[in-house]
Amino acid sequence: MNIIISCIGHLKPSPESDLFARYVKQTRWSVSVREFEDKKAGSVEERKKRESALLFSAVPSGSKIVVLDERGKLLSSEKFARQLGKWQDESIPAVVFMIGGADGHTEETRKKADLVLAFGEMTFPHMFARIMLAEQIYRAKAILDGHPYHRA
Repeated sequence: MNIIISCIGHLKPSPESDLFARYVKQTRWSVSVREFEDKKAGSVEERKKRESALLFSAVPSGSKIVVLDERGKLLSSEKFARQLGKWQDESIPAVVFMIGGADGHTEETRKKADLVLAFGEMTFPHMFARIMLAEQIYRAKAILDGHPYHRA
């Protein structure tokens, strides 16, 4: 199963990008990142619609879509791992995680998602959300493989 992280904004070289890369490299799923930028003027809603179109451009046919959003579902690491494992067992070709821009996602984007996921009610910088997502993907694979990284 391929994992695609489709996100608004570019992660520049930094300690954060190093940590993100470390988790991606350690994960035994194929993980790729598609970064998009929208610098056009317009209202918040117009920008969110344009960003949504960019994010969806990274979705291969037959993929499952997970939208990261503060209004999403809270899952334990074990439940998150079980969901990814279920999709893997169903031979889903890819899971695409969408991280929106500073103003979040449109309602339409959330409705198209197979899962709307939250890391909590707090707001995190988008670059931290990427690191947290990469770590949880790595942790999920470790849980599914019975690796001792995850100790509950």
